[in-house]
Amino acid sequence: MDNPTQELNTSRRQTATLERAKKLKILVVDDEPDNLDLLYRTFRRDFHVLKADSGINALEVLAAEGEVAVIISDQRMPEMKGTEFLSKTVPQFPDTVRIILTGFTDIEDLVEAINAGQVYKYITKPWDPGELKAVVQRAAETYDLLKQRTEELRRANAQMALLSVLVQVTQAADTLESMLKPIATAFSDSFATDGCILQLVQENQLAGVSGSHSRVGTTLNWLNKDPLVNEAIATSKVQVALNVAKEPKLAGVSHYQETGVQAHLVIPITYRNDMLGVLSLQWQQPCSLREDELNLINLSAQLVAIALTSSRCYQGTL
Repeated sequence: MDNPTQELNTSRRQTATLERAKKLKILVVDDEPDNLDLLYRTFRRDFHVLKADSGINALEVLAAEGEVAVIISDQRMPEMKGTEFLSKTVPQFPDTVRIILTGFTDIEDLVEAINAGQVYKYITKPWDPGELKAVVQRAAETYDLLKQRTEELRRANAQMALLSVLVQVTQAADTLESMLKPIATAFSDSFATDGCILQLVQENQLAGVSGSHSRVGTTLNWLNKDPLVNEAIATSKVQVALNVAKEPKLAGVSHYQETGVQAHLVIPITYRNDMLGVLSLQWQQPCSLREDELNLINLSAQLVAIALTSSRCYQGTL
């Protein structure tokens, strides 16, 4: 099977550009309006800045917006100190980096918060804008590194889980058809898709047998009407649309509107130039795929081809 990384060079460059352009979210919290506005103006060019004027309101912002890379919080606020607020964010957002601004010598509170891993650094008021920018930039880099390591661990676990499923299915499946759904489910779990279909191909046409998995309701099997699938079968090459709305060849294709699919990756499953099936990975938001993810998908698809071939040989269908 062709290497997806070779087929997706242009898409990957476009994706990298989008990723670089995307700003990390930070949350600034201060009960003094002037300070809050100053923090917003300081970071708005480099980050997507969220604001809150109290710890209670900040918790509501996080509940609505989700994880942020960095929180910058004043220490002395009514109702809830900054260290108390930050401690409440740790269980749900362990990777977020937290910075305290303080104009007082609240040493005991700060030392306790720092020792508990709740505060990355504290800055005294009045702060130097250049120093604060440098601290926040390092904090954002720390957050990126934490997320990268978390993602690497997730991918490693997903790869092991996928390989384990492929081995188990190959050994335990009674029929070729019974292999399809567990494989589709394993791919969906490994690559966090909203839908996944693995469908057999016979004589360069989609066969009636398929396995599917969906996180958003019933997966409609619309592959036989899809331009990407038809192109993948015709060329034996990976087809990708990371943002369906921006793909002219997919304009007016009704099933994308019906299913809500906004990103679609189609991988031909081939073994020694024999087309066995197609694997369709679907997301309901435009997505990006790194080169290591594409390599893992490629390797996994090759293993699927071997598993399907082994099953066919075992059942005497070759």
